[in-house]
Amino acid sequence: MDFTGFLGNDAIKRRLSGAFASGRVAHSYLLCGPAGSGKHTLARILCAAMECEKDGAAVPCGVCPGCRKALAGIHPDVITVDDPDHKAMTVDPIRAARSDMFIRPNEGRRKIYVIPRGQDMNESAQNALLKILEEPPAHVIFILTCENRSQLLETVRSRCVCLTLQPVAWDEAAPVLHSRLPQEPPQELQRAHSLFGGCIGQVISGITDGTLQQVLELTPAIGEAIVDPQELTLLRLTARLEKERALTDGVLAGLILLLRDALAARSGSPTRLSTAPETALLLAGRLNGARLMALLETVESLQQDVLHSMNNTLFLTRMSACLRQAAGY
Repeated sequence: MDFTGFLGNDAIKRRLSGAFASGRVAHSYLLCGPAGSGKHTLARILCAAMECEKDGAAVPCGVCPGCRKALAGIHPDVITVDDPDHKAMTVDPIRAARSDMFIRPNEGRRKIYVIPRGQDMNESAQNALLKILEEPPAHVIFILTCENRSQLLETVRSRCVCLTLQPVAWDEAAPVLHSRLPQEPPQELQRAHSLFGGCIGQVISGITDGTLQQVLELTPAIGEAIVDPQELTLLRLTARLEKERALTDGVLAGLILLLRDALAARSGSPTRLSTAPETALLLAGRLNGARLMALLETVESLQQDVLHSMNNTLFLTRMSACLRQAAGY
């Protein structure tokens, strides 16, 4: 298969290439990964491969009308199932898809239904989708995307081929980032790549929309607030993360680098991973090694928990409490 534009994830590429080469294409795929990890790019490539007018492993060819339309997002048989009027995706778009799927494709080989906000489906929507997934027509394919597979019902997950996207290593991400952001110094790009966990989409948007700068400002401030006698200081700072999930991800990653620097400072090492050496020294002076390790483990655990959290406000309140507790405050 041709995965142009989709970086890293060699295991997923091998698995999909083998499936298309042997004609064993699944009727439903679940693509999992944080924002900016390439889910939508892979979904578009899968749609093109399924509508490609060629056969075998050399799909999508990128030349035939089916490929070109699918890659451009204008293929009549590639249908996006969404509920833009509601934050939580309701059952109505799923029912509409169920009514439509028994109609034969307009011009392609298959009808592909893409659900780009799988994590936002409420329980009724997921149960309605389950009924479709159990016995879909032979010409129907579903592609769901979500941030974490645990956000979906087990009964839905079990009927999909689940593909979990991995971070893209710096060596592979660097040429793309240099090409997309030629004005940015290489060290800034590498720092953003580290803070946003190897998610290229987050790196690009983080630099262009100012999220990176906010991460660089908030991370040391939150680090200092962890050891502030007034708990309200930390609560006020974490409240600024409420509306921006990428900002939360970046700050958590930044705190890990900050705490590693603090641990290094306590051991006399000159290692500097973060961009706030003064804050790292402050933490090293206020907290012993055991407390710093407890904080580091807490932040790493919070990184996993944020993927499962449906309510960001509650998560951030819990985040403040966990950080203070780990620091002994």
